[in-house]
Amino acid sequence: MDPAATPRPRARDLGIVVGPVPTGPLNALTDVPGVRVGHATVRSRPDVHSGVTAVVPDGVRPGAPVPAGLFTGNGYGKLIGSTQLAELGELETPVLLTSTLSAFRAADALVGWVLEQPGCESVLSLNPVVGECNDGFLSDIRSRPVREEHVRAALDGATAGPVGEGCAGAGTGTVALGFKAGIGTSSRTPEVADRRFTVGALVQANFGGTLRVLGRTLTSGAPGPEGAGPPAETGSCMIVVATDAPLDARQLTRVARRAVFALARTGAAYSHGSGDYAVAFTTTRPGAAPPLADAGLSPLFEAVLDAVEEAVLNSLLAATTTTGYAGRTVPALPADRLTGALALPAAPRQRHPRTHLRQQR
Repeated sequence: MDPAATPRPRARDLGIVVGPVPTGPLNALTDVPGVRVGHATVRSRPDVHSGVTAVVPDGVRPGAPVPAGLFTGNGYGKLIGSTQLAELGELETPVLLTSTLSAFRAADALVGWVLEQPGCESVLSLNPVVGECNDGFLSDIRSRPVREEHVRAALDGATAGPVGEGCAGAGTGTVALGFKAGIGTSSRTPEVADRRFTVGALVQANFGGTLRVLGRTLTSGAPGPEGAGPPAETGSCMIVVATDAPLDARQLTRVARRAVFALARTGAAYSHGSGDYAVAFTTTRPGAAPPLADAGLSPLFEAVLDAVEEAVLNSLLAATTTTGYAGRTVPALPADRLTGALALPAAPRQRHPRTHLRQQR
């Protein structure tokens, strides 16, 4: 199946609209001009459900980086290239997402691919950026199935069109909030300083917690499998945010921080065993326009929060029930039961005795 074809409805198709800011035409990371996304899905049923996803800013290479920021919510992960990215505030390669034990092969393949690109004939050093999530609950992670040919397919096949969601690329074997998850994306077009910009988010969702939709927690009485998926205290999420707003590396770090904060809206547990990272970059090169004033960034921050929240929901809604390694099955989030639960009256909020409130002060 073409990974760009989403077989299930997205959040907005179900009337679930996060925030007031309009989306871009595709409601995807690729709404940001100059950003392409590619997937290579690696399956060998029943045991292997994995892959790689490439986020490719046009023209990025050593000697022609884009400004970037990084935020680590919890560092239980392997984000290759993070230290130089944080030190210099520059992204000089595409960003790859893949499976934990395949990240190192993916980084080597990315180095080989970059060295072959025009303008890189004299490059002697470069900083590949590769993030990962552990898909070992549904996939034979020890087989390290993602290889150089898959990385090159994702990079060479990256396009500015619709982005495949759910069980595609790096999301093929991931699980979040007790349901089959995967890749999700969304975008917003906030107005900042009387100018309209685009910001897009892409998530590789693989984290624990209890699903929350539009502020409502969906427990076992609402849609939710009992005992499905890995333990709730494990899991990670990789987030890539792109924008065309003129921002410097410090400001992009502030953007990345909001992206990780947004996971809380969806019910993320931020557990000991999670690796929660966000990489944010702008396609506007230094000197092309002065950076926006910090005091005016609030609309952009809100857009990032909303886009990441919706991207997580899209990752769940697009995914399909998967049976994988050791016969484990993780169900998809049932869209009909989800909308039915959201239509029910909200549970009354708990009121704490006044004495309890005094004790907490």
